[in-house]
Amino acid sequence: MLIKVKNKDTLLFDDFIFRCVVGKKGISEKKREGDFCTPKGSFKLQTVYYRHDRIKNIETKLNIKRIQPSMGWCNDPLNKKYNSLIKVNKKIKHEKLYRKDNKYDILVVIDYNLRKPIPFRGSAIFIHLTKNFKGTAGCIALNKMDLLILLKLVNKNTMIKIF
Repeated sequence: MLIKVKNKDTLLFDDFIFRCVVGKKGISEKKREGDFCTPKGSFKLQTVYYRHDRIKNIETKLNIKRIQPSMGWCNDPLNKKYNSLIKVNKKIKHEKLYRKDNKYDILVVIDYNLRKPIPFRGSAIFIHLTKNFKGTAGCIALNKMDLLILLKLVNKNTMIKIF
Protein backbone atom coordinates (compact mmCIF):
# COMPACT_ATOMS: atom_id res chain seq x y z
CA MET A 1 0.00 0.00 0.00
CA LEU A 2 1.43 3.33 -1.06
CA ILE A 3 0.41 6.90 -0.29
CA LYS A 4 1.59 9.23 -3.05
CA VAL A 5 2.22 12.93 -2.66
CA LYS A 6 2.75 13.88 -6.30
CA ASN A 7 2.77 17.63 -5.94
CA LYS A 8 2.24 20.38 -3.40
CA ASP A 9 -1.51 19.89 -3.09
CA THR A 10 -2.56 16.30 -3.89
CA LEU A 11 -2.26 13.13 -1.83
CA LEU A 12 -3.37 9.86 -3.45
CA PHE A 13 -4.17 6.54 -1.77
CA ASP A 14 -5.94 3.72 -3.64
CA ASP A 15 -8.96 5.38 -5.28
CA PHE A 16 -8.93 8.32 -2.85
CA ILE A 17 -7.71 11.78 -3.82
CA PHE A 18 -7.14 14.14 -0.89
CA ARG A 19 -6.28 17.82 -0.93
CA CYS A 20 -3.10 18.42 1.04
CA VAL A 21 -0.37 20.96 1.56
CA VAL A 22 3.40 20.49 1.90
CA GLY A 23 6.27 22.72 3.00
CA LYS A 24 6.08 26.43 2.12
CA LYS A 25 9.12 26.01 -0.16
CA GLY A 26 7.97 22.76 -1.77
CA ILE A 27 9.56 19.31 -1.90
CA SER A 28 13.34 18.85 -1.75
CA GLU A 29 15.89 16.06 -2.07
CA LYS A 30 18.23 18.06 0.18
CA LYS A 31 16.07 18.67 3.25
CA ARG A 32 17.72 20.84 5.93
CA GLU A 33 16.46 21.84 9.37
CA GLY A 34 14.32 24.97 9.12
CA ASP A 35 14.25 25.17 5.29
CA PHE A 36 10.43 24.91 5.03
CA CYS A 37 10.77 22.01 2.55
CA THR A 38 9.14 18.60 2.67
CA PRO A 39 11.66 15.79 2.14
CA LYS A 40 11.50 13.86 -1.13
CA GLY A 41 11.56 10.04 -0.90
CA SER A 42 9.70 6.97 0.33
CA PHE A 43 9.11 6.53 4.05
CA LYS A 44 7.19 4.32 6.47
CA LEU A 45 4.48 5.67 8.71
CA GLN A 46 5.14 5.46 12.42
CA THR A 47 3.02 6.27 15.47
CA VAL A 48 -0.20 8.27 15.43
CA TYR A 49 -0.40 10.84 18.24
CA TYR A 50 -3.68 12.54 19.14
CA ARG A 51 -5.35 14.90 21.63
CA HIS A 52 -7.85 12.75 23.53
CA ASP A 53 -9.64 15.85 24.79
CA ARG A 54 -10.37 16.90 21.19
CA ILE A 55 -10.48 13.65 19.19
CA LYS A 56 -12.60 10.86 20.62
CA ASN A 57 -12.32 8.00 18.16
CA ILE A 58 -9.52 7.13 15.74
CA GLU A 59 -9.72 3.92 13.77
CA THR A 60 -6.31 2.79 12.54
CA LYS A 61 -4.01 -0.21 12.38
CA LEU A 62 -1.01 2.00 13.24
CA ASN A 63 0.32 2.34 16.77
CA ILE A 64 -1.49 5.12 18.58
CA LYS A 65 -0.64 7.31 21.60
CA ARG A 66 -2.39 10.11 23.43
CA ILE A 67 -0.59 13.45 23.45
CA GLN A 68 0.18 14.66 26.96
CA PRO A 69 0.91 18.31 27.88
CA SER A 70 4.52 17.37 28.64
CA MET A 71 5.25 15.95 25.16
CA GLY A 72 7.53 17.64 22.66
CA TRP A 73 9.61 16.71 19.62
CA CYS A 74 13.29 17.69 19.75
CA ASN A 75 14.30 19.87 16.79
CA ASP A 76 17.72 20.87 18.16
CA PRO A 77 20.33 19.42 15.76
CA LEU A 78 23.03 19.67 18.44
CA ASN A 79 21.09 17.65 21.03
CA LYS A 80 21.48 13.86 21.33
CA LYS A 81 17.67 13.52 21.33
CA TYR A 82 17.38 15.29 17.94
CA ASN A 83 14.29 14.23 15.99
CA SER A 84 12.66 12.22 18.75
CA LEU A 85 9.85 12.44 21.28
CA ILE A 86 10.93 14.19 24.48
CA LYS A 87 9.51 15.52 27.69
CA VAL A 88 9.22 19.30 27.25
CA ASN A 89 12.31 20.98 28.68
CA LYS A 90 13.18 24.69 28.40
CA LYS A 91 16.83 23.78 27.83
CA ILE A 92 16.08 21.72 24.70
CA LYS A 93 14.71 23.29 21.50
CA HIS A 94 11.53 21.45 20.62
CA GLU A 95 8.18 21.48 18.89
CA LYS A 96 5.29 21.27 21.39
CA LEU A 97 2.86 18.49 20.56
CA TYR A 98 0.15 19.71 22.98
CA ARG A 99 -0.84 22.92 21.19
CA LYS A 100 -3.56 25.54 21.53
CA ASP A 101 -4.25 25.45 17.79
CA ASN A 102 -5.58 22.27 16.23
CA LYS A 103 -2.63 21.35 13.98
CA TYR A 104 -1.48 18.50 16.18
CA ASP A 105 -4.86 17.24 17.38
CA ILE A 106 -3.87 14.28 15.18
CA LEU A 107 -0.41 13.69 13.77
CA VAL A 108 1.36 10.77 12.13
CA VAL A 109 5.13 10.55 12.43
CA ILE A 110 6.82 9.98 9.07
CA ASP A 111 9.96 7.84 9.34
CA TYR A 112 12.28 10.52 8.02
CA ASN A 113 15.73 10.86 9.66
CA LEU A 114 14.53 8.96 12.75
CA ARG A 115 16.99 6.07 13.19
CA LYS A 116 20.45 7.48 13.85
CA PRO A 117 19.31 11.00 12.93
CA ILE A 118 21.78 13.13 11.03
CA PRO A 119 22.05 16.62 12.59
CA PHE A 120 20.55 19.44 10.50
CA ARG A 121 18.93 17.00 8.04
CA GLY A 122 15.43 17.80 9.30
CA SER A 123 13.15 16.81 12.14
CA ALA A 124 9.49 16.58 13.14
CA ILE A 125 8.22 15.53 9.71
CA PHE A 126 4.58 14.64 10.28
CA ILE A 127 1.24 14.30 8.58
CA HIS A 128 -0.94 16.69 10.59
CA LEU A 129 -4.08 18.80 10.37
CA THR A 130 -4.76 22.05 8.53
CA LYS A 131 -7.77 24.29 8.18
CA ASN A 132 -6.36 26.83 5.73
CA PHE A 133 -4.04 24.80 3.45
CA LYS A 134 -1.19 27.29 3.84
CA GLY A 135 2.32 25.87 3.44
CA THR A 136 3.85 24.03 6.40
CA ALA A 137 7.34 24.07 7.91
CA GLY A 138 8.04 20.77 6.09
CA CYS A 139 5.17 18.46 7.03
CA ILE A 140 2.21 17.27 5.00
CA ALA A 141 -1.16 18.56 6.20
CA LEU A 142 -4.73 17.42 5.49
CA ASN A 143 -8.11 18.46 6.78
CA LYS A 144 -9.44 16.51 9.77
CA MET A 145 -12.01 14.36 7.94
CA ASP A 146 -9.52 13.33 5.24
CA LEU A 147 -6.84 12.40 7.78
CA LEU A 148 -9.36 10.30 9.74
CA ILE A 149 -10.35 8.49 6.52
CA LEU A 150 -6.70 7.94 5.57
CA LEU A 151 -5.93 6.49 9.01
CA LYS A 152 -8.72 3.91 8.59
CA LEU A 153 -7.17 2.75 5.29
CA VAL A 154 -3.47 2.48 6.12
CA ASN A 155 -1.58 -0.20 8.02
CA LYS A 156 1.93 -0.80 9.39
CA ASN A 157 3.23 -1.73 5.93
CA THR A 158 1.96 1.43 4.23
CA MET A 159 4.64 3.68 2.77
CA ILE A 160 4.41 7.32 1.78
CA LYS A 161 6.17 8.41 -1.40
CA ILE A 162 6.82 12.13 -1.72
CA PHE A 163 7.96 13.26 -5.17
